[in-house]
Amino acid sequence: MEQRRLGTSDVYITPILMGTWQAGKKMWVGIEDADSIKTIRSAFEAGITTIDTAEVYGEGHSEQIVAEALSDVRDQVEYATKVFANHLQYDQVIEACDRSLKNLKTDYIDLYQIHWPSGSFNSQIVPIEKTMNALNDLKAQGKIRAIGVSNFSRSQLAEAAQYGRIDSLQPPYSLFWRQVEQDAMPYCVEHNISILAYSPLAQGLLTGKFAPGQQFDPADNRAKNKLFQGENFERAQQALEKLRPIAERHNCTLAQLALAWLIAQPQTNAIAGARYPEQAKDNALAADVKLSADEIAQIDAIGHIVTDHLDDSSVMWNW
Repeated sequence: MEQRRLGTSDVYITPILMGTWQAGKKMWVGIEDADSIKTIRSAFEAGITTIDTAEVYGEGHSEQIVAEALSDVRDQVEYATKVFANHLQYDQVIEACDRSLKNLKTDYIDLYQIHWPSGSFNSQIVPIEKTMNALNDLKAQGKIRAIGVSNFSRSQLAEAAQYGRIDSLQPPYSLFWRQVEQDAMPYCVEHNISILAYSPLAQGLLTGKFAPGQQFDPADNRAKNKLFQGENFERAQQALEKLRPIAERHNCTLAQLALAWLIAQPQTNAIAGARYPEQAKDNALAADVKLSADEIAQIDAIGHIVTDHLDDSSVMWNW
């Protein structure tokens, strides 16, 4: 798979990244470690070399699973992990990074990201300058190669960038969730900041596998996802029907079509999760789907069937 430069850093990533929230098990149901390890390995073997995780995914469990899957090919992969909103004081960032290095069984992290802005989830308010000072020091020490932020608005991103180079933004972004296009994307394009889209398949909704009346286990985070509720879900089904002929024309799945559309957007790459090896392989094949300008515009318009009715909240869940 062709690699792309991460911002202005010397890190190169694949346009499809492997997402590993589910490997942490917490907030997911029916996840087995053996499956997660095989799936991450299959993603690598299919050409996805960039793996995204976080300290908060199962309190380090996801990071440990990533290490178990890929330690023997560490020099061929890029690790992206994140420090959570409750660890943004200078000393806490340093300690969190050291924990992640240990979990990942590595002496450097390719991309280290602030997972949520200070104050999120009732966390302590920490001036961004303090957090950035810690990240800049980690970078100077060679423990991290690039700095990113996640779930930041345009104004938060611009403020962080005053204190050091930000090479990536990780927002929720898919054909069915496009708030970033109005907010931070123009800033990212102007400043050469890579966008790493999470939930690029709208937590599986864009695969077309969820029929009307789908019920989720209350412990599954998707039970609270706004897109799976009421009229939003009905409009998503209408949009999926219109997408099917385009997918058939390319001999690809709905999921591959949605990923191909996303990585054709300015500066944008897609973090796609998978439970099983076949899903990881299918995600990788999305990089081979080449859409024309007309098709990109057509898919864009279909997405608005869903997104034109959403509110301005940047959070997909009713938490």
